[in-house]
Amino acid sequence: MLENLFGNIVIEKVLFYLLVNDKGYASKMRRALDIPLYSVQRALMRLERGGIIVAQTEGKTVVYHFSPRYPFLDELKALLKKSYASLPEKIKNRYYESIERTRPRRRGKPLKKVKDND
Repeated sequence: MLENLFGNIVIEKVLFYLLVNDKGYASKMRRALDIPLYSVQRALMRLERGGIIVAQTEGKTVVYHFSPRYPFLDELKALLKKSYASLPEKIKNRYYESIERTRPRRRGKPLKKVKDND
């Protein structure tokens, strides 16, 4: 949809991913978007060079998010939100809105049983 504007489809997918998830790292984006890691890394590097996103180190992981100093951030997010709203639900659920644990379960934490409402 916006690949002609951004130059390629990978940048569009990365921007949609960051819009929905607020932040992410390259290998997680690769798994979620089902594209090669090198392509994701190139897109992230290009967006970072343009000042659209910034990288922060959390432990050994480099996490990317939108740069609050980017002068057109509000306009870019508005364009992305409008484009994202027009995507089919199937695409949204498959690539961008996945339900994934972000932290491991605490050791020894008991499992709760789900009650049936029968």
